[in-house]
Amino acid sequence: MPGGEMRERSGPGGVYLVHESSYVDEGAVVGEGTRVWHFSHIMEGCRIGRSCSFGQNVLVSSKVNIGDNVKVQNNVSIYDNVTLEDDVFCGPSMVFTNVVNPRSHVSRKDEYKATLVKRGATIGANATIVCGHTIGEYAFIGAGAVVTGDVPAYALVYGNPARQHGWMCQCGVRLDSGTDRFCCPACGDPYELAGGVLRPLPHREAEGRS
Repeated sequence: MPGGEMRERSGPGGVYLVHESSYVDEGAVVGEGTRVWHFSHIMEGCRIGRSCSFGQNVLVSSKVNIGDNVKVQNNVSIYDNVTLEDDVFCGPSMVFTNVVNPRSHVSRKDEYKATLVKRGATIGANATIVCGHTIGEYAFIGAGAVVTGDVPAYALVYGNPARQHGWMCQCGVRLDSGTDRFCCPACGDPYELAGGVLRPLPHREAEGRS
């Protein structure tokens, strides 16, 4: 990282840190303990939760809502009508959009599509999220993927266009293959697939079905 100082700021969301090369506009709400690193711009009207981290050269637009403990890596622009829930990870240079048919000579600011990234989801480096879709809880978007539709909770997707290739544990490890029962090889958490929806099982419930 280039040199320079992190400076404390205070606002309605609490005390946070901003690098001296970055801008946080008046009217932006930034949560306690959040860090904004080099050459970034946090715009008026956005709402950012606690303990977030924004890397170098990040833009957060006005009509954006971000939860707690969200990590946004270098060179990411979060445009209007994007919502990131708690614990979301955005990898370096991944891309959000908010218009499906942009033209330089046609204004479509009243046609922005909403994008929702739910709790715990990961978006890999250089992935593109086409606007108007929902990324489910703890979904995992592989590096370079182009997402053109909704992604189920816990799904592992990658490719162009992105396709599902399995399921992921909350801890970020691919689940062992199975038909309707899965177990994380790293942390041991059990999951059940029913009606195309994966859900975590309490350990007692899993033991009762074994």
